[in-house]
Amino acid sequence: MKTIKHILSRYSAFLWALLKPLGAWGVLAIAALDAAFLGLPMDAVVASYVYQDRGRFVLYALMASAGSALGSIVIYVIGYKGGEELLRKRIPPARFEKIHAAFNKHPFWSLMFPAMLPPPTPFKLFVLAAAVSEMGFARFLLAIFSGRMVRFLVLGLLTIKFGPDVVRVLGALFREHLYLVLLVATAGAVAWILHRKREGRTGKSTSTDAQKTQKSRKKN
Repeated sequence: MKTIKHILSRYSAFLWALLKPLGAWGVLAIAALDAAFLGLPMDAVVASYVYQDRGRFVLYALMASAGSALGSIVIYVIGYKGGEELLRKRIPPARFEKIHAAFNKHPFWSLMFPAMLPPPTPFKLFVLAAAVSEMGFARFLLAIFSGRMVRFLVLGLLTIKFGPDVVRVLGALFREHLYLVLLVATAGAVAWILHRKREGRTGKSTSTDAQKTQKSRKKN
């Protein structure tokens, strides 16, 4: 365990030395690379920047979110051209059907909520699923940016409060309780969607009642 911590510490120090001269643009660049090709420690990078310069934590969250959205374009293009077969080869049939059905019903939320979650969430699979379901490109970018913005803002605030070690604690929590976290996130998403639907129905009902009242007044 000490050896792993030492390696991670050296790796983080190397990344920090490499990216520090780039400022906030370094966050954008490494977020784009992480989303497009490599599995890089984005949380550690963002936490390091925030810890070193706490007053600009919102800027670092913005740049990380934008970089993640831009880098995901590569996966989107691959999924869009590869079609369903590309995704079917990577996940079991039952899981494919669930993800595909979710994107058909609520494409934005089906991508935004996974974007909020840190590793080991298999986020690139959701990006592929969005492409396969032919999700609108603008909504695709907005969903990723919105989800990542929530994730990195929360991370930034936690880093300011508890220090950069919070990344290690959260990482262990998600690795050990991934399915529980996904279940809670899914329940939250369903509750939000139902709440929005109820608000929409209430708004329509109120509007209809108002129109009926106006018509009855005109007749009188």
